[in-house]
Amino acid sequence: MAKKKTTNKKTKEISLENILFNCRDYLRGKAQMTDKRDLLLTLVFIKFIGDRFNQRREEIVEEVKAHGIDDEFMIQRQLQNPNQYQQEGIFYLSDDCLWDKLIELNASDMALKFDNCITELEQMEVGKDANGKPICPLKNALPEQIFTKTALEAGVLKKVCDEINKIDPKKFKETDLIGRVYEYFLQAFSINADKEEGEFYTPHSIVELIASLIEPYDGTIYDPACGSGGMFVQSLKMIAAHGGNTKAVSVYGQESEPATYRLCKMNLAVRGISYNLGDTNASSFEKDLHKDMKMDYIMANPPFNLKKWADNISSDNLLNDPRWKGYGVPPTSNANYAWILHILNKLNVERGIAGFLLANGALNDSDTLSIRKQLIENDKVEAIIVLPRNMFYSTDISVTLWILNNNKRGGIRNGRMLRNREGEILFVDLRTWNTNIYEKKYVKFSDEQIQKVCDIYHTWQTTEGKYEKPELYYAAHTNEIAEKGYSLVPSQYIKFVDRDTEIDYQTALSQMSAEYKKLLERWEKNKKTMVDSFKVLGYEG
Repeated sequence: MAKKKTTNKKTKEISLENILFNCRDYLRGKAQMTDKRDLLLTLVFIKFIGDRFNQRREEIVEEVKAHGIDDEFMIQRQLQNPNQYQQEGIFYLSDDCLWDKLIELNASDMALKFDNCITELEQMEVGKDANGKPICPLKNALPEQIFTKTALEAGVLKKVCDEINKIDPKKFKETDLIGRVYEYFLQAFSINADKEEGEFYTPHSIVELIASLIEPYDGTIYDPACGSGGMFVQSLKMIAAHGGNTKAVSVYGQESEPATYRLCKMNLAVRGISYNLGDTNASSFEKDLHKDMKMDYIMANPPFNLKKWADNISSDNLLNDPRWKGYGVPPTSNANYAWILHILNKLNVERGIAGFLLANGALNDSDTLSIRKQLIENDKVEAIIVLPRNMFYSTDISVTLWILNNNKRGGIRNGRMLRNREGEILFVDLRTWNTNIYEKKYVKFSDEQIQKVCDIYHTWQTTEGKYEKPELYYAAHTNEIAEKGYSLVPSQYIKFVDRDTEIDYQTALSQMSAEYKKLLERWEKNKKTMVDSFKVLGYEG
């Protein structure tokens, strides 16, 4: 008798997006949009740090037993030692802040207990600074009294917690979880209605590309519009993956929006990343929180085409701002060149390098021509890379990756002997690299594509002579750019193949004629079938 075949029904995996959608559904009509966002982000955060705490507990037990210690008392001593957690960048949590404990509470007690947890986390010390002041990484990172403020019905909060609990800690352990949740809300709740002026979470493949190009392996990294901190998270992960020392990197950032500032602190703290975001949220234009510092590396995705960026700056302060010295005051109607000059001003004057994103309009704006001309003549622009459309959740526009470099003179860098590239700019056009689709329509770069772009850039840095490949890249000299009116649009320099000259028009017309004839024959046949059908029904034409 044949053995009955058995099949194991595979459990359908619940995506993070589905979980968040269900939470939104439970909260529909229950709170303001920003409160819903803050509440869900806080819940995800508390679950995440709880999961990491539990994972670390298991690791500690294994480590102790690996040393031949089975004594339960000794094991418990190690489990209750905060240093065992903090040295791995993990928060040591009391029972009152453990996700597993909080979600087992009575539904009516949850709101108060979660708010008490926030208070405890904000006061948590992980050491002392050089001046002996307590280091509290979550100070002002979490929204105060968010659970009692929203005043949700106990049953609703319980349902939301049960849904958040479905997030698999193993699946999201190695990704920018907080950033992904934030990205979802940018899309789903349209935090910024004007997508040309909005903030956009930077997809990790773009961050990886920027980091791979500028190689921020040591020194100071700065982001003047750091958002949720995704740039820092992804770049430090890349450094670690390449065998670099993340402890040799110091992170500096600034964020103007209060909720996003909190989110960034949350995101960096949960990763165990040491950072300096200033004492509060503030606009980089209105109040530079790191005014006297020059950075080795800058990575940024500032708000695209930001309007009214100078509204809160007096005319005198705007005109006399040292950041514009030698270039002129950038247009107040659009912040693109204000960002460029701010970034340039913050770079280490000897070796600083920056990779940042801007809307494509900045490549050839007429009202910024004088500034762009000066940037080119001062030899600050090293590369211009146009990216494909649909790489962001919240906008489908194509954007440009700019690389500024204060040292194009050459020398040894990360084991490569770079040549002198003064008077040259590399243009790369990646608009056709749009075939790697995820989540139905969004484009991301594969590891192979990122490596290919790096090869193009790094080979150019070390190779003398003409450097070009039609429809992909071209290294232009300053005199060529001057002849083009100081435009930085890659298609002005990269050669494109004229495929029209390869067409045999006689053959093409013959083929079109044959296809048209076939269509007419099909039309006449269908027409006859329809007339005959009407005749059967008693209708005469």
